[in-house]
Amino acid sequence: MDDIHQPLPEVRKPLVSRTLTEWKTLAILGGPILIAQIAQMANGVIDTVMAGHASAEDLAGVGIGSSLWMPLFLFFMGMLGALQPIISGYNGARTPEKIMPATWQGLYIAGVGSIVMILLLTNVHPILEGLNLEATTASITQGYLNAFAWGIPALLLMTALRGLTDGLGHTRVIMAFSVLSALINLPLNYIFIYGKLGLPAMGGIGCGWATSISNGVAAIALLTYLNRSQLYKKFHLIADWTKPNATLIRYILSIGIPIGFTIFVEASVFSVIALFLAPLGPIVVAGHQIALNVVSLLFMLPLSIGMALTLRVSFLIGAGAPDTARLISRSSLILAASTALVFAITLFVFSQGIAALYTGDADVQTVTIRLLMFAAIFQVADVIQVTCISALRGYKDTGIPLLIMLFSFWGVGLPLGYILTFTDVIAPAMGAAGFWIGLTGGLASASVLLGWRLFRYRPKTSGHLTG
Repeated sequence: MDDIHQPLPEVRKPLVSRTLTEWKTLAILGGPILIAQIAQMANGVIDTVMAGHASAEDLAGVGIGSSLWMPLFLFFMGMLGALQPIISGYNGARTPEKIMPATWQGLYIAGVGSIVMILLLTNVHPILEGLNLEATTASITQGYLNAFAWGIPALLLMTALRGLTDGLGHTRVIMAFSVLSALINLPLNYIFIYGKLGLPAMGGIGCGWATSISNGVAAIALLTYLNRSQLYKKFHLIADWTKPNATLIRYILSIGIPIGFTIFVEASVFSVIALFLAPLGPIVVAGHQIALNVVSLLFMLPLSIGMALTLRVSFLIGAGAPDTARLISRSSLILAASTALVFAITLFVFSQGIAALYTGDADVQTVTIRLLMFAAIFQVADVIQVTCISALRGYKDTGIPLLIMLFSFWGVGLPLGYILTFTDVIAPAMGAAGFWIGLTGGLASASVLLGWRLFRYRPKTSGHLTG
């Protein structure tokens, strides 16, 4: 096993020294995760910008198509995300014989997920008709999704194999192949969208083909690396093939389905808010989208730390070091709060400059600056909740956190936001700012409840994992 990335804890060291050592481990694990997340976001930015330069219809088609496949992918990504803490736990417990069976069950789940996604995304005609889209936009949307569907098996294959590589502490592997995918996607977009090298101009549909091919190449490259790398000679996909195991699949799904639904719940709230804000006009919607994009970019850092925290906690529980797992879980809240404070100050101080980077429209800038003030507070609650829920995932505690997120987003955040935005029940109608206050209230609720859960939670076992 590789002890460089996931070292065993040194319990005899002073508390401060142990804490700093654990933070260093989080940085080693989380740095590559951050780069991988940015590379994956870059693909979406590349598609949006290049399709927008083709035509407004192409941009709309790609945007609508992305809004349809992304929630499905996030659900399956969350479901397969159970592999990371499971395999990391096996790594910590020094039970390597359990790692490849778990990996193969994840690949079977990814295969079924691919079939489901392909069937749904290639048959979205009823949804497109319900949206009353202009014929050209609807055609581009369906064409984009039909092309994108060819790359879904590769996308979910990489997601499943990430459980193996990240679970073993080798987070640089997925980083490298995520960057590779983004680098391939850029020239392919140029060729397919605008019709280069003798090919016809495909517009937005070309984005789908570019994404599929880049995903396919990255997946094949990853499989080749895993097959030939000395680092993975103990974990050979073909030599260590394992047939489907219903018990182990149920174990993975029992952890993964709540994670998938949790991510879907959070993503769906933002989609619903965008629909609610539409009647307020394009200026308000544009300001809201800019503020949301800024927060999403900043969120990549705490999200990456959170994913590293999940790996570290599960490793320590598997290694029989629950005290160190508790130490890193709780001390990470200090790290998270410090990060959130820096982000909040940044948004307060540089809101005008940030707005100017996104748009030259004075009215949109005014809306954006106002919303960034609320986003600064929102950021604090968001960073704390993702840290808490990430630590709980390391403990493989996902069911109760799902219920907490459902209550916080749909029971607190969305209703409060709607009341503040459109009614005078609590205060005069506030417009888009009302939803940001509502979301902050929902996230504050999640932070408190998840924090309570984290501080009260005790793992059922401190050694080997089931499954």
